[in-house]
This record gives sequence, structure tokens and C-alpha cells, in this order.
Amino acid sequence: MRSKRELAEHVWYKVGTEVNIGEPLFKLPWAKVLLHRVLRETKKCYPFEMRGLRLEGARLTFCIKPDDGFKLPLIMQLLKQTFSLRFNIIVGRKGHVWGERYESEILDGGPPEDAEEADWAAIDKSANTPVAGAAAYILSWDSLRSPGMTITARFSAHNAAKPVSPPG
Repeated sequence: MRSKRELAEHVWYKVGTEVNIGEPLFKLPWAKVLLHRVLRETKKCYPFEMRGLRLEGARLTFCIKPDDGFKLPLIMQLLKQTFSLRFNIIVGRKGHVWGERYESEILDGGPPEDAEEADWAAIDKSANTPVAGAAAYILSWDSLRSPGMTITARFSAHNAAKPVSPPG
């Protein structure tokens, strides 16, 4: 049985979650762009501050301070579900993308001093960058239907070049 998540108002949380598809997903440039697009959309729905955003192989970590601290589960739900749905559509697969539930802990006194503020200008630039119009990315997972199965994600130049609406 899972334990009840500790939530509080006006605090920073350290959050971590992992992709559970057997590949270091965030080494793929288009996966980072997709995550940046989803982050921007999530921030429009539930305002928050973010620091120390790290995409390391299959792991996503960051420090976050929601405007309403009790909305952390809603933020994470929207972030993970939207990313999963879009990722699965792009690569033509079904099933879970993320592993277990996300971990979170309340940080006393704010984020670590070395946790840089999320560079939203860079995130916006990335989110508005076309994703390799004609290029194909080859993803192979051992965890899918058969060992060594290969999935090719192809982007049409038309869909890849669609910009995200400018920040409002």
C-alpha cells in the first residue's frame, strides 16, 4: 500500500521520476523537445516555479514550488499523462511510459543553492523548434513485445514544424 504524500502550502518540493521503457529516453533530442512542450503547457494550467531541471538518461528530476502546494499531484499527473500520450502516439505504441509513482520531498528553506532557475526562454525556444522534419529516430527496447524489437518514429515535416503558441 502506498503512503500518503506529504503536501504543504508555499514550499519547495524535490521531485524525481523515471521512464520505464528500457531506454535512456532523454538522450533523444525530440524527447527533450516534447518534454519542454508539455512543461510549458502544464505551467499554463498550474503556475509554478522550477529550479534544477535535469534530464539524465531515463530520469527526470527538478525542484518545484507550485503557486498552490496542494496542486503538486495535479501538476505531475498532467505532466506525466500528457507526455505519455504524445510519446505513445509518436512512436506508435501503447502502454506505460513512466515507471513507478514520482517521488517528492518537501525541502526545508528552499531548493539547493546549486539548483539553477529553469531557463524558460531556452525551454520556449526548444518547444518552438521544429523536430528534425525528415529525420527518423530509431528506438529499440528490450522491454516491449519481443527482445530487440525496433520502433521507428518518423515525423512529417508538416507536423514537426508546428510551433507552440507563444507564451502568454
